[in-house]
Amino acid sequence: MTPAEPPPAAVTESVPDSGAMPGPDGRPRCPWGLSTPDYLAYHDEEWGRPVHGDDALFERLCLEAFQSGLSWLTILRRREGFRAAFAGFRIAEVAAFTDEDRARLLADPGIIRNRAKVDATLANAKVLADWKPGELDEVIWSHAPAPRPAPRTLADVPAVTAESTALAKDLKRRGLRFVGPTTAYAMLQACGLVNDHLADCAVREG
Repeated sequence: MTPAEPPPAAVTESVPDSGAMPGPDGRPRCPWGLSTPDYLAYHDEEWGRPVHGDDALFERLCLEAFQSGLSWLTILRRREGFRAAFAGFRIAEVAAFTDEDRARLLADPGIIRNRAKVDATLANAKVLADWKPGELDEVIWSHAPAPRPAPRTLADVPAVTAESTALAKDLKRRGLRFVGPTTAYAMLQACGLVNDHLADCAVREG
């Protein structure tokens, strides 16, 4: 998940020429991953590693949408609350949520209580429940770009690409909501369809 900052874009804007920097263990990492222990763990253990499976990708898609306009850290620290509120992001179960569930979500302090984002999540689950098993995985991974040179600094990391724009259009055409090119690119980064760890980052080839 990631960058509207890298995973947050704001980080790229604040230190555009920053390359990899030493972490607490002396190993170089992407600068955004060093700002908090939460980011360090996410950077080292999750961001950029391949994610497959419809439910797992649905979770990432939903959380990236909830992150829109907010710090990714805000979402990261509420992730377990989101999982509890949305039945582990199991598509079939979320698709069966009722008006009572919607009211429960809008009153849940463990998530981001944004009406438009909650409604989009529920609507998207209903759409995806009608897809064949593996279809969401197939659609998303069909937009993985060809390998490209590793970014040297944060300034080399884009916020939107032709592939993310195409993915957003494809998902919207198929009935999904709250998926724009920036959100789509954040998902491509977070789920390992692109590798945007900086060239000197110790995690890049790990």
